[in-house]
Amino acid sequence: MASRWRIRHKLLLGLGLVVLIMALLLGGTLRGLWSYYLTTNSIRARLNQLYAGEKLKTAVTELLASKNIADLILNNPNRLNEEIHRVQQALTLFSDTLEENQGQSRDPYDSVYQKEQVNKIKEDLEALPRAIRAYMARASVQSRALTPDQIIQDLENHSQPMQALRQDTHDLLDSIKDDLGDRLSETRNHYQGALSIIVPASIIGLLVLVGLMRSFYTWVFTPIHDLYEGVGRVAQGELTHRIDLHSGDEMEELAQAFNTMLARLNELYNDLARQVNERSRQLVRSERLASVGFLAAGVAHEINNPLASIAFCSEALEARLEGLLGNLRLSGQAAEEHETFARYLRMIQEEAFRCKNITERLLEFSRTGEPRREVTDLRQLVEAVLNLTQHLPNHKGKHITFEVPNNRDGGRVYALVNAEEIKSVILNLVINALESMEEGGQLTIRLGMREGIAELRFTDTGCGMTQEVLDNIFEPFYTRSRSGKGTGLGLTISHLIISQHGGEIEASSAGPGQGSQFVVRLPVQVNQSAGELPLGTVPKETVSRAA
Repeated sequence: MASRWRIRHKLLLGLGLVVLIMALLLGGTLRGLWSYYLTTNSIRARLNQLYAGEKLKTAVTELLASKNIADLILNNPNRLNEEIHRVQQALTLFSDTLEENQGQSRDPYDSVYQKEQVNKIKEDLEALPRAIRAYMARASVQSRALTPDQIIQDLENHSQPMQALRQDTHDLLDSIKDDLGDRLSETRNHYQGALSIIVPASIIGLLVLVGLMRSFYTWVFTPIHDLYEGVGRVAQGELTHRIDLHSGDEMEELAQAFNTMLARLNELYNDLARQVNERSRQLVRSERLASVGFLAAGVAHEINNPLASIAFCSEALEARLEGLLGNLRLSGQAAEEHETFARYLRMIQEEAFRCKNITERLLEFSRTGEPRREVTDLRQLVEAVLNLTQHLPNHKGKHITFEVPNNRDGGRVYALVNAEEIKSVILNLVINALESMEEGGQLTIRLGMREGIAELRFTDTGCGMTQEVLDNIFEPFYTRSRSGKGTGLGLTISHLIISQHGGEIEASSAGPGQGSQFVVRLPVQVNQSAGELPLGTVPKETVSRAA
């Protein structure tokens, strides 16, 4: 099932995942950097403390050396004070180092234990002179001779400040070394924690990046490629090609819009091809009509005179034959010959008049000049034709329905036409429809407006037409009348009249036996005396006529 996310939503999702991965990587990196910063400062601070502590230890060791302290007690008490003072200076240096590291944020951890040891060493240094003086006082009271070995042994056994000073100094250095080891262990833990964040985040980020690249290819590049390929195929002339995308985003909408545009373009192309074909056929038809008109203009008059003579002579012969044989009773072969002569004479007259009618129709093509046109009520023209055709023999047993628009002008539709010419067109279409139908057939005439154009639609239930007949229905001398009569010029002349009025006439049929439809479209014009013409059709009033 295709995702229904928009492209911006997909991009925001990808961006959110990237930001999340970057945040994890940044967090792990910052954690590692912070651990490195703390470790560096701590080690630097501990090294400074260790350096100062070693100096302190050296001073204490020199002070408490067995021979040195015994010699100072026996021979140079003032020098003993100087040595103690030197130890105090080393202790002060160590204290200053602690304060400096803490003041410069080099030591992120509180050196509480070192400070306590410094205080103890201070107390030991202060107690050491008192313990020596107390020892010397006791020795003087006892009035016993003191040797260096005796002094050392007594101090080692009975001088707690010396033992405490040695032990506290040793503990101070041990605490610095232990703390340094703890800091290194803690740094290792921070390092492992940072790796536990960075490595998985990097792997997940790589997988997400690969997934996003694949998804982006599916979301963007594949639809663009399909669009590009589709446009290329359309550019090569495949107007029926359609782009099938199911990305559920703007790309799918773009493909649908492109398909809609292409369908519209294909419709326009087909319509244009149809119009070009129709115009080409009209041009050929116009050339043929021009040829017919040119021929009719040259020979119609010359043909009419001989035809009139033939008709007159045959009529005169028929009259004389009737006059000579009117009082005679003919029988047998004579009667048959008389009937044959009379039939042939009538046939000569009918065919002569038929030829005369053809030449008259041909003369219509040679007419020059623009006929007079005026705003005409098309409803009246149709009703006049229907009143005329209801008395025709081929109207018997057939029904005609006339539908008019229900507008404020009482169903009237006006057009700027030559009334007689349009009346002849309507008459020709009605007669053709009646001839094409059997008894009980139905002819429906609809009058209306469509997009500012007056429209007459003739729909019958007659014999219908094949595609070949539809392609040639308006050609001169082309006829497929059921009666076998007709010159094939009626629809041609009707097409010429409608074209001269700037209108259109179209023929259509679902096939033989399924009826036919002719549509006549004429331009309209507003006339102040006739009022404003209707620009649309609404439910229609129906006028029915039946034989």
